[in-house]
Amino acid sequence: MEQNLFDQLKELLSYSFILRSLAAGILIALCASLLGVILVLKRYSMIGDGLSHVGFGALAVAAAMNAAPLQVAIPVVVIAAFFLLRISESGKLKGDAAIALISSGSLAIGVMVVSVTSGMNTDLMNYLFGSILAISRSDLLLSAGLCLIVLILYLCFYNKLFAVTFDETFARATGIKAGFYNMLIAFLTAITVVLGMRMVGALLISSLIIFPSLTAMRLCKRFRTVVIASAVISVGCFLVGMFASYRYNTPAGATIVVCNLILFALFSIIGLFVRRS
Repeated sequence: MEQNLFDQLKELLSYSFILRSLAAGILIALCASLLGVILVLKRYSMIGDGLSHVGFGALAVAAAMNAAPLQVAIPVVVIAAFFLLRISESGKLKGDAAIALISSGSLAIGVMVVSVTSGMNTDLMNYLFGSILAISRSDLLLSAGLCLIVLILYLCFYNKLFAVTFDETFARATGIKAGFYNMLIAFLTAITVVLGMRMVGALLISSLIIFPSLTAMRLCKRFRTVVIASAVISVGCFLVGMFASYRYNTPAGATIVVCNLILFALFSIIGLFVRRS
C-alpha cells in the first residue's frame, strides 16, 4: 500500500502542469491564510465571498469582451474592496450589509452578461468552480508575482497590521495611519481572492480564507502563533487535497476545502479536550 502511494505521488509530480499548479497553489494558500487571520479578527470573514462575486461579474464582462480575465478582474475587485471599506467606515451601512449589497449586485450583473452573450464558456466555469490544473505558464508567473507582492507587503507592515487588527482606536491614538493600513488589507485581500478563484472557484474562495485561521484558533491563542499555524494548515491542506483529488478523481478545489473542514473539526475536538483538562 505504501509503495502504491509512493508510486502515485511520483507519477503526480512527473507532470509539468501539476508542478505549475502546486507552485501557484502553495503561494495562494499562504496568502489566503495570512490575510484570513486579520479578516476573522476584524469580523470581516465574509469579505472573500463578497469580492469573489464581484470577481465573477468582472470575469463575465471580460469574457464578453474577449479580454484577459485576470487583467480585468484584479483592478475591478481592488476598487470594489476599497469601495466596500469606505461604505463600512462611513457608518451608513454595516459591514455585512455592504458585502451583501455589492456581492449580490455583482453576481446579478455577471449572470445578466452571461445570459445575453455566448453563455458560460470553459474559462468562466473554471473561475466559478475552480480549476487549478488549468493554470498556464503565464498564469503561474502572474500569480507568483502578485503573491510575492502580497507576502512582502504583509511582512513589511506586520506590526502595523497587528495593531490595526486588535485595537484600531488605540492604533490611531499612537499615530498609526489606520485608514491606510485598512486600505492595504483590502488591496491584499482583493488580489488574493482573484487569484484564489482559479484555485477553488468563486463559490469556495471564502472557505480558503476563513478555515485555516479558524482551525488555528482552536488551539493557538497568540496572534503570531495563530498566523504561523494558519499558514502551515493552509499549505498542508492544499497539498493533501491535491493528492486526494488526483487519487480519488475528485474536484481539486472542493477536495482542498473538505480537507480544511476535516482538520477544523479535528482541531475543535482536540481544543475541547484541552480546555476541559
